[in-house]
Amino acid sequence: EFAGVHSGDAAMVLPPHTLSDELIDTMRRYSDAMARELKVTGLMNVQYAIKDGIVYVLEVNPRASRTVPFVSKAIGRPLAKLAAKVMTGKTLKELGFTEELTPDYWAVKESVFPFNRFHGQDILLSPEMKSTGEVMGIDNDLGTAYAKSQMAAGGSLPLEGRVFISVSDAHKAEVAALAKCFADLGFKLSSTTGTAAILTEAGLEVESVPKLAEGRPNTLDLLKNNEIQLVINTPSGQAPRADEIKIRTTAIYTNTPIMTTIGSAKAAAEGIAALKQNGYGVKTLQEFL
Repeated sequence: EFAGVHSGDAAMVLPPHTLSDELIDTMRRYSDAMARELKVTGLMNVQYAIKDGIVYVLEVNPRASRTVPFVSKAIGRPLAKLAAKVMTGKTLKELGFTEELTPDYWAVKESVFPFNRFHGQDILLSPEMKSTGEVMGIDNDLGTAYAKSQMAAGGSLPLEGRVFISVSDAHKAEVAALAKCFADLGFKLSSTTGTAAILTEAGLEVESVPKLAEGRPNTLDLLKNNEIQLVINTPSGQAPRADEIKIRTTAIYTNTPIMTTIGSAKAAAEGIAALKQNGYGVKTLQEFL
């Protein structure tokens, strides 16, 4: 997720797949230095943001965060229990936990939201936590792990049908490559006029859908008629337009999977590709640990 999303709401991947070894090492050194300077015994959580290759510290808390249950389950170690024992005087060496564990499989955490109970409430995430639960997908393939997390959260990825794409100006440069991923997977494409013009210029076949006040059938009609199987809609800014909110809330109301960031849309394409090739490949958690 982008910086500013509550960690309890954020989708997460372990191990990190978008960061260089250099950036990970920088965060590791920063965390070690802060823990020693603050004299933290037990758990400490840090929120980092990265922009233009520079690591920023957003906040540090001398306590556990909501990421601890996910990480504990993903690596098979009871971190809260170990931290409590350290706080009572045990050493990590005594507890047999002296090395960082990096899994050789993928674990994806997804949050579960109650938006279907509050029709009309915009689903965009913020520093204020909105989720009421969380799930985890785990697999040797990242795409499959992501697909499992979406299914567990109640929004299984479609394997065919139509994808509606409408992105903000900030994401226009990335949208053609993203749309091509879905076209290559066999999906039909629909977009609002601005995005459709970019996709057409890129040589993609796309159906142009009028804005809500400009004609029908519009996006809401297509959603209510189950003619759209996946929505990709990135917000236009801190004050989203009314059309955007209606599209996002209608997607929730019709149980249509929706992605509100380019990152989650790319993950969805990767997940669909993995499902088409391999299926879910269900195993027990213990088989991975």
